[in-house]
Amino acid sequence: MRSLAQRSAEAAREIKGLIGASVEKGEGGSKLVADAGRTMTEIVGSGQRVSDIIGKITAAAAEQSQGIGEVNTSVSQLDQMTQQNAALVEQSAAAATKSLREQASRLATTVASFRIDAHAGA
Repeated sequence: MRSLAQRSAEAAREIKGLIGASVEKGEGGSKLVADAGRTMTEIVGSGQRVSDIIGKITAAAAEQSQGIGEVNTSVSQLDQMTQQNAALVEQSAAAATKSLREQASRLATTVASFRIDAHAGA
């Protein structure tokens, strides 16, 4: 009987040791699960921050694109105005040249009407 009681006590100690080891492993597993949960939460947060940054970059790019479009429109308008001004200057120059030619012709005609006799006495 003693032998059976000793084996029984030894088996109980082994069972107690196994239960203790299982509890430790369970606690270690729980800690690993908790750590993994925290890590996953951090990853999700980082993903959200990246998504927010990409959204801001997209909005800034759209704003820049709109600004570039406005600058392009302004440059086109300036080019059109410059061409119109050049055409007006060309027309003005042609009109001024024509007017000067007409005035020079009239002046020549008027001057030609005054004939001075070179032999007439002073």
